[in-house]
Amino acid sequence: MRGPATVMLSLLALAPGTPSLAQAYPTRPIKAISAVGPGGTSDIFIRLIGDELHKRWGQPVIVEMRPGGNMTIGGRSCAEAPNDGYSICILPSETLSYAKLLHSRLSFEPEKLEPITNAFFNTQVLVVASSLGVRTLDELAALSKTRPKTLSYVAPGASPALFMEKWKEASGADVVRVPFRAGAEAVNGVISGTTPIAFFGIANWVQHIRAGTVRAFAVEGPQRSPLFPGIPTLAELGYRGHLTYAYFGLVAPAGTPKPIIRMLREEIAAIGNDPVFRQKRMIDTGIVPIFDTPEEFARFLEQDRAAAARVVQEAGLQPL
Repeated sequence: MRGPATVMLSLLALAPGTPSLAQAYPTRPIKAISAVGPGGTSDIFIRLIGDELHKRWGQPVIVEMRPGGNMTIGGRSCAEAPNDGYSICILPSETLSYAKLLHSRLSFEPEKLEPITNAFFNTQVLVVASSLGVRTLDELAALSKTRPKTLSYVAPGASPALFMEKWKEASGADVVRVPFRAGAEAVNGVISGTTPIAFFGIANWVQHIRAGTVRAFAVEGPQRSPLFPGIPTLAELGYRGHLTYAYFGLVAPAGTPKPIIRMLREEIAAIGNDPVFRQKRMIDTGIVPIFDTPEEFARFLEQDRAAAARVVQEAGLQPL
Protein backbone atom coordinates (compact mmCIF):
# COMPACT_ATOMS: atom_id res chain seq x y z
CA MET A 1 0.00 0.00 0.00
CA ARG A 2 1.29 3.45 -0.87
CA GLY A 3 0.62 6.37 1.38
CA PRO A 4 0.85 10.16 1.24
CA ALA A 5 4.62 10.10 1.56
CA THR A 6 4.90 8.25 -1.76
CA VAL A 7 2.63 10.75 -3.45
CA MET A 8 4.67 13.61 -2.02
CA LEU A 9 7.87 12.04 -3.27
CA SER A 10 6.34 11.62 -6.72
CA LEU A 11 5.61 15.35 -6.75
CA LEU A 12 9.15 16.10 -5.63
CA ALA A 13 10.35 13.97 -8.49
CA LEU A 14 8.88 16.52 -10.90
CA ALA A 15 10.97 19.32 -9.41
CA PRO A 16 13.93 20.63 -11.44
CA GLY A 17 17.20 18.86 -10.79
CA THR A 18 15.69 15.54 -9.71
CA PRO A 19 15.16 13.63 -12.97
CA SER A 20 16.21 10.32 -11.37
CA LEU A 21 13.08 10.43 -9.20
CA ALA A 22 10.66 10.58 -12.10
CA GLN A 23 8.83 7.50 -10.84
CA ALA A 24 7.21 6.86 -7.49
CA TYR A 25 9.49 5.15 -4.98
CA PRO A 26 9.87 2.25 -4.48
CA THR A 27 9.08 0.34 -7.66
CA ARG A 28 11.26 -2.71 -6.93
CA PRO A 29 12.86 -4.58 -4.01
CA ILE A 30 15.20 -2.75 -1.63
CA LYS A 31 18.49 -4.29 -0.51
CA ALA A 32 19.50 -3.90 3.14
CA ILE A 33 23.23 -4.50 3.74
CA SER A 34 24.29 -5.70 7.19
CA ALA A 35 27.85 -5.71 8.55
CA VAL A 36 27.18 -8.60 10.96
CA GLY A 37 26.16 -12.21 10.55
CA PRO A 38 22.82 -13.94 11.11
CA GLY A 39 21.01 -14.11 14.42
CA GLY A 40 22.33 -10.92 15.97
CA THR A 41 20.38 -7.94 17.25
CA SER A 42 20.73 -5.85 14.10
CA ASP A 43 19.87 -8.80 11.85
CA ILE A 44 16.61 -9.43 13.70
CA PHE A 45 15.83 -5.71 13.79
CA ILE A 46 16.36 -4.99 10.09
CA ARG A 47 14.25 -8.02 9.12
CA LEU A 48 11.40 -6.78 11.32
CA ILE A 49 11.68 -3.30 9.79
CA GLY A 50 11.83 -4.86 6.33
CA ASP A 51 8.66 -6.84 6.94
CA GLU A 52 6.83 -3.67 7.96
CA LEU A 53 8.13 -1.71 4.98
CA HIS A 54 6.96 -4.53 2.73
CA LYS A 55 3.46 -4.19 4.17
CA ARG A 56 3.50 -0.43 3.61
CA TRP A 57 5.10 -0.31 0.19
CA GLY A 58 4.39 -3.67 -1.39
CA GLN A 59 8.09 -4.16 -2.14
CA PRO A 60 10.28 -6.64 -0.26
CA VAL A 61 13.40 -5.67 1.67
CA ILE A 62 16.12 -8.24 1.01
CA VAL A 63 18.80 -8.50 3.69
CA GLU A 64 22.32 -9.05 2.41
CA MET A 65 24.78 -9.99 5.15
CA ARG A 66 28.39 -8.89 4.68
CA PRO A 67 30.19 -9.82 7.91
CA GLY A 68 33.93 -9.91 8.47
CA GLY A 69 36.91 -7.60 8.45
CA ASN A 70 36.08 -6.28 11.92
CA MET A 71 32.77 -5.10 10.47
CA THR A 72 34.41 -3.17 7.63
CA ILE A 73 33.32 -5.45 4.80
CA GLY A 74 29.71 -4.39 5.28
CA GLY A 75 30.77 -0.75 5.24
CA ARG A 76 32.68 -1.20 2.01
CA SER A 77 29.73 -3.04 0.45
CA CYS A 78 27.50 -0.14 1.44
CA ALA A 79 29.85 2.45 -0.05
CA GLU A 80 30.10 0.52 -3.32
CA ALA A 81 26.35 -0.10 -3.68
CA PRO A 82 24.29 1.90 -6.20
CA ASN A 83 23.07 5.23 -4.83
CA ASP A 84 19.65 5.03 -6.45
CA GLY A 85 17.77 4.59 -3.18
CA TYR A 86 17.46 0.83 -3.45
CA SER A 87 20.38 0.09 -1.13
CA ILE A 88 20.25 0.88 2.58
CA CYS A 89 22.67 -0.31 5.23
CA ILE A 90 22.53 -1.08 8.93
CA LEU A 91 26.00 -0.52 10.36
CA PRO A 92 27.36 -0.48 13.93
CA SER A 93 29.51 2.05 15.71
CA GLU A 94 32.54 -0.11 14.90
CA THR A 95 32.01 0.56 11.19
CA LEU A 96 30.83 4.16 11.32
CA SER A 97 32.90 5.59 14.20
CA TYR A 98 35.92 3.32 14.81
CA ALA A 99 36.88 1.75 11.48
CA LYS A 100 38.85 4.70 10.13
CA LEU A 101 40.75 5.00 13.43
CA LEU A 102 41.76 1.35 13.56
CA HIS A 103 42.45 0.57 9.87
CA SER A 104 45.09 2.56 8.00
CA ARG A 105 44.06 1.14 4.61
CA LEU A 106 40.32 1.32 4.89
CA SER A 107 38.85 1.00 1.39
CA PHE A 108 35.87 3.30 1.99
CA GLU A 109 35.16 6.56 3.80
CA PRO A 110 32.50 6.15 6.51
CA GLU A 111 31.87 9.89 6.75
CA LYS A 112 30.72 9.97 3.11
CA LEU A 113 27.84 7.56 3.71
CA GLU A 114 24.46 9.28 3.85
CA PRO A 115 22.92 9.24 7.36
CA ILE A 116 19.28 8.11 7.45
CA THR A 117 18.67 7.61 11.16
CA ASN A 118 20.36 6.28 14.27
CA ALA A 119 18.06 3.30 14.83
CA PHE A 120 19.00 2.31 18.38
CA PHE A 121 21.59 2.22 21.12
CA ASN A 122 22.64 -1.33 21.83
CA THR A 123 23.28 -1.89 25.55
CA GLN A 124 26.35 -4.11 25.92
CA VAL A 125 26.55 -6.60 28.78
CA LEU A 126 29.52 -8.55 30.13
CA VAL A 127 28.48 -12.15 30.78
CA VAL A 128 30.17 -15.43 31.70
CA ALA A 129 28.93 -18.98 31.55
CA SER A 130 27.42 -19.91 34.91
CA SER A 131 29.35 -23.17 34.71
CA LEU A 132 32.54 -21.22 35.51
CA GLY A 133 31.23 -20.70 39.03
CA VAL A 134 32.49 -17.12 39.36
CA ARG A 135 30.41 -14.22 40.64
CA THR A 136 32.61 -11.15 40.16
CA LEU A 137 35.25 -9.83 37.80
CA ASP A 138 37.86 -10.33 40.52
CA GLU A 139 36.89 -14.00 40.81
CA LEU A 140 37.06 -14.33 37.03
CA ALA A 141 40.56 -12.83 36.98
CA ALA A 142 41.67 -15.19 39.76
CA LEU A 143 40.25 -18.24 37.96
CA SER A 144 41.93 -17.27 34.70
CA LYS A 145 45.32 -17.20 36.41
CA THR A 146 44.88 -20.83 37.45
CA ARG A 147 43.98 -21.76 33.87
CA PRO A 148 46.35 -19.58 31.77
CA LYS A 149 45.31 -18.96 28.19
CA THR A 150 42.46 -21.48 28.34
CA LEU A 151 39.58 -19.07 28.99
CA SER A 152 38.52 -17.10 25.93
CA TYR A 153 36.21 -14.17 25.37
CA VAL A 154 34.33 -12.60 22.48
CA ALA A 155 33.86 -8.85 22.22
CA PRO A 156 32.96 -7.67 18.72
CA GLY A 157 32.68 -4.00 19.60
CA ALA A 158 35.74 -1.77 19.74
CA SER A 159 34.78 -0.20 23.05
CA PRO A 160 34.08 -3.49 24.91
CA ALA A 161 37.22 -5.06 23.45
CA LEU A 162 39.30 -2.11 24.65
CA PHE A 163 37.74 -2.44 28.10
CA MET A 164 38.57 -6.15 28.26
CA GLU A 165 42.20 -5.52 27.34
CA LYS A 166 42.52 -2.73 29.91
CA TRP A 167 40.88 -4.96 32.53
CA LYS A 168 43.40 -7.69 31.71
CA GLU A 169 46.27 -5.25 32.23
CA ALA A 170 44.89 -3.96 35.53
CA SER A 171 43.87 -7.31 37.01
CA GLY A 172 46.45 -9.64 35.51
CA ALA A 173 43.66 -11.77 34.06
CA ASP A 174 44.87 -14.36 31.55
CA VAL A 175 42.05 -14.58 29.00
CA VAL A 176 42.28 -14.69 25.22
CA ARG A 177 40.13 -12.86 22.69
CA VAL A 178 38.66 -14.93 19.84
CA PRO A 179 37.12 -13.70 16.57
CA PHE A 180 33.43 -12.85 16.50
CA ARG A 181 31.34 -14.42 13.76
CA ALA A 182 27.67 -13.92 14.51
CA GLY A 183 25.46 -13.29 17.52
CA ALA A 184 23.86 -16.73 17.61
CA GLU A 185 27.19 -18.51 17.19
CA ALA A 186 28.81 -16.46 19.94
CA VAL A 187 25.91 -17.12 22.31
CA ASN A 188 26.20 -20.86 21.68
CA GLY A 189 29.92 -20.64 22.42
CA VAL A 190 29.27 -19.12 25.84
CA ILE A 191 26.46 -21.52 26.73
CA SER A 192 28.55 -24.53 25.71
CA GLY A 193 31.60 -23.23 27.55
CA THR A 194 33.89 -23.21 24.52
CA THR A 195 34.12 -19.40 24.74
CA PRO A 196 32.76 -18.77 28.23
CA ILE A 197 33.10 -14.97 28.38
CA ALA A 198 31.36 -12.41 26.18
CA PHE A 199 30.76 -8.68 26.06
CA PHE A 200 28.14 -7.61 23.53
CA GLY A 201 24.48 -6.71 23.02
CA ILE A 202 22.15 -7.53 25.91
CA ALA A 203 19.33 -8.44 23.50
CA ASN A 204 21.22 -11.67 22.77
CA TRP A 205 21.30 -12.62 26.46
CA VAL A 206 17.88 -11.79 27.91
CA GLN A 207 16.52 -15.33 28.06
CA HIS A 208 19.85 -16.79 29.16
CA ILE A 209 20.27 -14.30 32.01
CA ARG A 210 16.73 -15.07 33.16
CA ALA A 211 17.33 -18.81 32.86
CA GLY A 212 20.57 -18.57 34.84
CA THR A 213 22.72 -20.20 32.16
CA VAL A 214 24.91 -17.08 32.10
CA ARG A 215 25.82 -14.63 34.83
CA ALA A 216 25.85 -10.93 33.97
CA PHE A 217 28.57 -8.85 35.65
CA ALA A 218 27.99 -5.36 34.25
CA VAL A 219 26.44 -3.27 31.49
CA GLU A 220 28.10 -0.62 29.38
CA GLY A 221 26.42 2.75 29.21
CA PRO A 222 25.36 5.64 31.42
CA GLN A 223 22.60 3.77 33.27
CA ARG A 224 21.40 0.30 34.21
CA SER A 225 19.19 -1.66 31.86
CA PRO A 226 15.50 -1.42 32.81
CA LEU A 227 15.24 -5.13 31.99
CA PHE A 228 17.83 -6.03 34.63
CA PRO A 229 18.08 -3.22 37.18
CA GLY A 230 20.16 -5.46 39.43
CA ILE A 231 23.10 -5.48 36.98
CA PRO A 232 25.47 -2.56 37.73
CA THR A 233 27.14 -0.37 35.15
CA LEU A 234 30.89 -0.58 34.67
CA ALA A 235 31.16 2.94 36.06
CA GLU A 236 29.44 1.80 39.25
CA LEU A 237 32.09 -0.90 39.58
CA GLY A 238 34.78 1.73 39.32
CA TYR A 239 35.74 1.28 35.68
CA ARG A 240 35.83 4.53 33.71
CA GLY A 241 37.19 5.60 30.38
CA HIS A 242 37.74 3.48 27.24
CA LEU A 243 34.01 3.28 26.57
CA THR A 244 31.57 4.73 24.08
CA TYR A 245 27.93 3.79 23.71
CA ALA A 246 27.26 1.16 21.01
CA TYR A 247 24.69 1.99 18.33
CA PHE A 248 23.37 0.72 15.01
CA GLY A 249 22.68 3.34 12.37
CA LEU A 250 20.91 3.24 9.04
CA VAL A 251 22.85 4.85 6.22
CA ALA A 252 22.92 4.82 2.42
CA PRO A 253 25.61 5.12 -0.26
CA ALA A 254 26.91 8.62 -0.91
CA GLY A 255 24.76 10.57 -3.32
CA THR A 256 21.49 8.79 -2.57
CA PRO A 257 18.75 11.35 -3.35
CA LYS A 258 17.79 13.43 -0.34
CA PRO A 259 14.01 13.01 -0.84
CA ILE A 260 14.48 9.23 -0.64
CA ILE A 261 16.70 9.55 2.43
CA ARG A 262 14.01 11.62 4.13
CA MET A 263 11.22 9.29 3.10
CA LEU A 264 13.13 6.25 4.37
CA ARG A 265 13.71 7.92 7.71
CA GLU A 266 10.07 8.98 8.06
CA GLU A 267 8.73 5.52 7.23
CA ILE A 268 11.26 3.68 9.43
CA ALA A 269 10.69 6.09 12.32
CA ALA A 270 6.93 5.64 12.00
CA ILE A 271 7.41 1.87 12.31
CA GLY A 272 9.90 2.13 15.17
CA ASN A 273 7.80 4.62 17.12
CA ASP A 274 4.64 2.57 16.91
CA PRO A 275 3.92 1.89 20.61
CA VAL A 276 3.62 -1.90 20.22
CA PHE A 277 6.68 -2.27 17.97
CA ARG A 278 8.71 0.08 20.17
CA GLN A 279 7.91 -1.79 23.37
CA LYS A 280 7.74 -5.41 22.23
CA ARG A 281 10.36 -5.44 19.49
CA MET A 282 12.86 -3.04 21.01
CA ILE A 283 12.62 -2.03 24.66
CA ASP A 284 11.60 -5.51 25.85
CA THR A 285 14.60 -7.00 24.04
CA GLY A 286 17.09 -4.60 25.62
CA ILE A 287 17.70 -2.06 22.86
CA VAL A 288 17.02 1.67 23.16
CA PRO A 289 15.02 3.24 20.28
CA ILE A 290 16.35 6.48 18.77
CA PHE A 291 15.11 7.20 15.20
CA ASP A 292 16.53 10.70 14.94
CA THR A 293 16.51 12.79 11.75
CA PRO A 294 19.31 12.57 9.15
CA GLU A 295 20.61 15.94 10.35
CA GLU A 296 20.58 14.89 14.00
CA PHE A 297 22.27 11.61 13.15
CA ALA A 298 24.97 13.46 11.21
CA ARG A 299 25.70 15.64 14.26
CA PHE A 300 25.75 12.57 16.52
CA LEU A 301 28.23 10.84 14.20
CA GLU A 302 30.56 13.82 14.29
CA GLN A 303 30.51 13.85 18.09
CA ASP A 304 30.84 10.07 18.44
CA ARG A 305 33.78 9.91 16.05
CA ALA A 306 35.55 12.52 18.17
CA ALA A 307 34.80 10.47 21.31
CA ALA A 308 36.03 7.30 19.60
CA ALA A 309 39.28 9.07 18.67
CA ARG A 310 39.83 9.93 22.34
CA VAL A 311 39.18 6.32 23.36
CA VAL A 312 41.66 5.00 20.81
CA GLN A 313 44.27 7.59 21.83
CA GLU A 314 43.84 6.82 25.55
CA ALA A 315 44.24 3.13 24.81
CA GLY A 316 47.44 3.80 22.86
CA LEU A 317 46.22 1.96 19.77
CA GLN A 318 47.72 2.42 16.33
CA PRO A 319 45.90 1.73 13.04
CA LEU A 320 46.61 -1.66 11.52
